[in-house]
Parts: sequence; C-alpha cells; structure tokens
Amino acid sequence: MEQDLLLLHTSLQGQQALLDAQVALFCFRIKRKQRRPRTWWVRPWLTQERRLMFGHYDRLMQELRMEDQQSFFNFLRMPPEMFDEILNRVGPRIQRRDTRLRKALEPGLKLAVTIRHLSSGDKYPTLQYDFRVARNTISMFVPEVCQAIVDEYKVEAISCPTTQREWRDIAEEFQRKWNVPHACGALHGKHIAIRCPSNTGSLFHNYMGFFSVVLLALVDADYKFLWIDIGGCGSMSDAQIYNNSELKECLEEETIGFPDPDPMPNDDKNVPYFILGDDAFGLRTYLMKPYSQRGLTDEQLITNYRISRGRRVVENAFGILAQRWQLLLTTMMQQPNVVRNIVECCVCLHNVMRLRYPTQQNAQLDMENDQHDLIPGLWRATANMYEVNMVIGPNRDTVAAKKQREYLRLYFNSQAGSVPWQNRMISA
Repeated sequence: MEQDLLLLHTSLQGQQALLDAQVALFCFRIKRKQRRPRTWWVRPWLTQERRLMFGHYDRLMQELRMEDQQSFFNFLRMPPEMFDEILNRVGPRIQRRDTRLRKALEPGLKLAVTIRHLSSGDKYPTLQYDFRVARNTISMFVPEVCQAIVDEYKVEAISCPTTQREWRDIAEEFQRKWNVPHACGALHGKHIAIRCPSNTGSLFHNYMGFFSVVLLALVDADYKFLWIDIGGCGSMSDAQIYNNSELKECLEEETIGFPDPDPMPNDDKNVPYFILGDDAFGLRTYLMKPYSQRGLTDEQLITNYRISRGRRVVENAFGILAQRWQLLLTTMMQQPNVVRNIVECCVCLHNVMRLRYPTQQNAQLDMENDQHDLIPGLWRATANMYEVNMVIGPNRDTVAAKKQREYLRLYFNSQAGSVPWQNRMISA
C-alpha cells in the first residue's frame, strides 16, 4: 500500500513539473510576441552612404594625406607610407566577403579605426561617432586586426636573437652607446591597467590598488623589444613572471645562444655575457644588477651608475611605447586575453617604427649633454605605465655571480674600463 502511494506521489510531481514547464513556455512566447519591433536595421547616420560622406576615414584622413602629412602622423602616430605598408600586408587577412544583407567593411577602414584606438586611447563609443561604425562592430574587429598585425609582423619585429653573432652585435651596441660591455639586453616589467575582469577575485589586483596585466620585456640598446611576456597578472611580481618564463629557462640551460665568455675591451680575462636587471631578479652570471645595500663605497656606486646607465634603455622603451600608443596609459576596458593581444600588437608596431623610422620620437627619450648629465625625456613628464612590485626573497644570488659583479666593479674602476665622467656622477 505504501509503495503504491509513493508511486502516485512521484507521478503527480512529474505532472506538476511538466505543467510548470508548459506555462513557462507559454509566457515566454507571449513575451516574444510583445517585444517591441526594431525601429531600423541600421541607424541612418551609420549607413555606408553617410560614412563615405562624413566618416573620418573617407574624409578627414584623405584631406590630411593630401594637405598636411604631419597632422596625419599626429592622428595615427605613423606617416601615410607606414599605414599603406601595413594595409597592404594585413589587408588580405582582415578582408571579409559581402553578404546579401550588407557590404563588408573595407580593410583600410578597420585598420584606421584600430590604429586610432591604439594611438589616442579613444573608447569604442567615441570611435563610433568619428568613423560612423557601430561600436559593437568595432569591438569585434579591433582584436581581429591586432591579431592580424601580430601574425604578419611578429617574426620580423620581435625576433629574439638565437646566434652568437646576433647577441654579439647587441652587446657591441651596448658598449658603443652606453659603455657597458657584454650586455645583451635590459630586463624590466610594467603594469598595464585594465578593468576588473569578472569572476577573477584578486588575481589581477596589484599592490598599488588597481587591476592590471604585466608586460615583462627584454630591450636592446636601440629601444627595440627583443622578447616579451604578457602572461603575468597584476598580483604577480617581476620575479614570479620571470621565474616561470621561457627566457629564464633558456638562460639557465644555456640554450639562448649567448657568445662564449671572452675578455672585455682592454682586458685579458674571459667574462660571460649577461643581461641587465634590477633588484627584483636574482644575481646570476647571465644577469647583472646594481648593489642594493646601503653604505656603498665609491667604487660600488660607480658600478651601480654604469649598470643603471645601460638599464635605462628599457625604461625609455616603455616610455616611447606608451607615448606612441596612448591606449596603454588608460584603463583598458577589454578582457585580459584581448588586452594581451592589443599590447603585443603595440610592441610589434613600436619595433617596426623603430626599424623604419629610427629617428622619430627621439625627443621623447632621455638624453645626455656634452658633460653626460642626464636630460629627462619628454615621456617622463606625463603619467606612464606603473612599476611592478619588487619581491625579494627566493631569488638568492649565486657565489659565481657575486664574483663576476666584483670583477665588473674592478673593471669599471680601472683604467681599462672607466669613463672620464663617472666620478663626477656619483658626487653630484
């Protein structure tokens, strides 16, 4: 008897659930029928005809190209020739077919909107009114265009050396420009502010109180990026990102292709080649950093000055990167994966511009006068990307690295490796 009652109760529950589902479906259908119809398929001011008549791409940019190329450069942060080159190479990757409903946006328009977004930091609603393209459409093609630029230029633009000859060329440039022999690059990281991603907790929340992703980069003596890592979240330090990177793995395993140790100029002792870092990283034979303790001697202060003089290139590289692509100075509203795609695109374009037009933006850089006094670059006058937190702990300095830095101290303070103005720099 009890079993029969249980079966009856279960059957009634199933019937009630089915009835509730049918009622919900009926209400949904009624609601769909009552939904307000569209006023228009495309807003009149966003149509192709209006875009051709009043949009920035078809009107303003053409006027600037013909009448005032300097203003064209100010508008897109690149000359017309560079824009045309990128369009020719990236255009086929972002071209879409027309449909029966509408014509596809031309590649030049999509590229112009994307470059303007990177160079000015204008948000999608602002670009919508400037170029007469709906903001939801812009949000769809900007990541696509950035990825196309990365795919087309990354191998050419961000190419980490792999041979001894290539590394030796970089080291010779550091020696010629910054008087730091055997330096093969400068390593540093910067925070790039983003909007708080949903369901991520404190993963992207950094020690300064905002949300960010971290760009860790190795830079050569001419402010070009040799290697980048944009996988770091804001809560991570330089050292954490570096310790998990392929760069450290290659340096540890000696597979990066550094030249064999050889004597520095005017010397006879073999010294390994190395990169320059700050106190966030552990001292290694392949990574030199300044002394960090207080009460340094004059010789140690001179060593710090010489190493820091070479390290300054990475600060300047970040400075001119952000001044050219001012989106990096704003709080980026995209999701972290899109932000990383955009940042990589900015780095590619930065390197391409350094290769094509090496003298442009040099006024933004730190300079030295005839007495080698530092003249701060214009990039320091405005807000820039933020420093990454230095976490000093597990990165223990090795004995061999300490000995190598001591040898650099002796070399920088000897007749063979000193520069005439170094003593004046530490007494200023």
